[in-house]
Amino acid sequence: MEKKIEWWKNAIVYQIYPLSFKDSNHDGIGDLNGINSKLDYIKNLGIDVIWLSPVYQSPMDDNGYDISDYKRINPIFGTMEDMENLVSNIHKNGMKIIMDLVVNHTSDEHQWFIEAKKSKDNPYRDYYIWRDQPNQIQSVFSGPAWTYNEATKQYYFHLFSNKQPDLNWHNPKLRLEIYQMINEWLDKGIDGFRLDVIDLIGKDIDSMSLSDGPYLNQYLQEMHDHCFKNRDILTVGEMPGLSIKRASEITNQKNPLLSMIFQFSHISLDEIPGQGKWALKKLDLVEFKNVFNKLQQTLFEKGWNSLFLTNHDQPRAVSRFGNLSFRKKSSKMLATVLYGMQGTPYVFQGEEIGMTGVQFELSQYKDIETLNMYRDHLQKGYKHDDIMTSIYAKGRDNSRTPLQWDDTQNAGFSDVQPWIDINPNYKELNAKKDLAEKDSIYNYFKELFTIRKKYRIFDQGTFELIYPSHHELFIYLRKTKNEAILVIGSFSENRIEIDLSEYSQYQCLITNETPIDLKQTVIPPYYCAIYYKKEDYHANH
Repeated sequence: MEKKIEWWKNAIVYQIYPLSFKDSNHDGIGDLNGINSKLDYIKNLGIDVIWLSPVYQSPMDDNGYDISDYKRINPIFGTMEDMENLVSNIHKNGMKIIMDLVVNHTSDEHQWFIEAKKSKDNPYRDYYIWRDQPNQIQSVFSGPAWTYNEATKQYYFHLFSNKQPDLNWHNPKLRLEIYQMINEWLDKGIDGFRLDVIDLIGKDIDSMSLSDGPYLNQYLQEMHDHCFKNRDILTVGEMPGLSIKRASEITNQKNPLLSMIFQFSHISLDEIPGQGKWALKKLDLVEFKNVFNKLQQTLFEKGWNSLFLTNHDQPRAVSRFGNLSFRKKSSKMLATVLYGMQGTPYVFQGEEIGMTGVQFELSQYKDIETLNMYRDHLQKGYKHDDIMTSIYAKGRDNSRTPLQWDDTQNAGFSDVQPWIDINPNYKELNAKKDLAEKDSIYNYFKELFTIRKKYRIFDQGTFELIYPSHHELFIYLRKTKNEAILVIGSFSENRIEIDLSEYSQYQCLITNETPIDLKQTVIPPYYCAIYYKKEDYHANH
């Protein structure tokens, strides 16, 4: 009898960035009822889980990742009743919902911090991190990670905006308050969490040990025991600074602290090493393949992986890794190569219709990280045009423009001016058009997800790169004892000759154009396909 596997290993997750999904109350801001109105669209795609970016009470300094009250809904998104209604309707549609959990820091408008900054002996003082003298740690959002508090003559620590003070996880009382809040949400019927920059909670700032710090395992284990143990939920930790080996340990199937993590090794490959995300370099496909190979091999039968190329913090996948002259083909190719691997697939809103990045004027950008970086780089002597080139490539607003529903004004997102401008290509590129076209990106994603769920090889097969040093083709083989698939993806606008004749018995399951004959293989530009063969490998090996 086949071992029953955890539901989240077969699930497809769809990330919603509420600000930009759908406005229902005519204020230019996406909201909970807007999401509720589009559940059919999401369900039809083949989605099992909706991940909701933060909708908690927040002054929105960092678009909701600065929480001022974990137990209330931000009025711009709706009410707690709207939230409960959404959860109920998602469940009625046979889907699940996970929420974003931001517990490395709060807003400086959280009641805890308002109290903490009043005096050194305030009961909440130790909920945050204070020092008489700052050290050299820099904020992710540019500038020092320390801000002076005049009332108490000390500096508080903030790894992000100065309006996002870091919580002091070494305080056991604080940790218990956080666990209580987590359990309250789970008791409301939430099916799990995406844990924002959770690799930072174990840090030791005095030894400058931040990501994957010395206390990470201890605090994750404690959170697991207090909140996640004995609950059938999905937990995915955002851990940009974690090695692939550590990813395997955290998600180890014998004692998993989290179901899976977002590991960022592949995300940093188009930046100059050590110079940060704005220092651009061309992606080397061989490096890209090697990272995925290492992930697939290291986590196989040990941990579990999440499969993503984009999210609310990362640029649009097709603009970054594909080719806009081959937008439809390269969108399908990226999805095929990514979702053919072992792990849980994540789709970021708009990815399913091949939405692209933007090239705005500076005045149109809203993101705090982008605007801080621009000022910082200008002061350091960088040229305006060079800074803008980096923003066009890596700015977070690339993926935050409103979802393009149709070709009416404001792309059908809202009937008033949205909080951030629409991508000007919405008349040609929108969901209504995609749903109507048989060979659309949306319909391709839908077919790909149907195939993924039909064949167990996707969650169980081994992984082997074919032609690992080829600079334009990403080809791999996956096997179980009685099945095999060959996944082909071309990252080139040229036709490429290659010998794949040993796989000529395989049948094509899905492709972004006419299937090629594997006996004499010439691979067209941005071609992709999954070929399948059923055979008893056990007898041959």
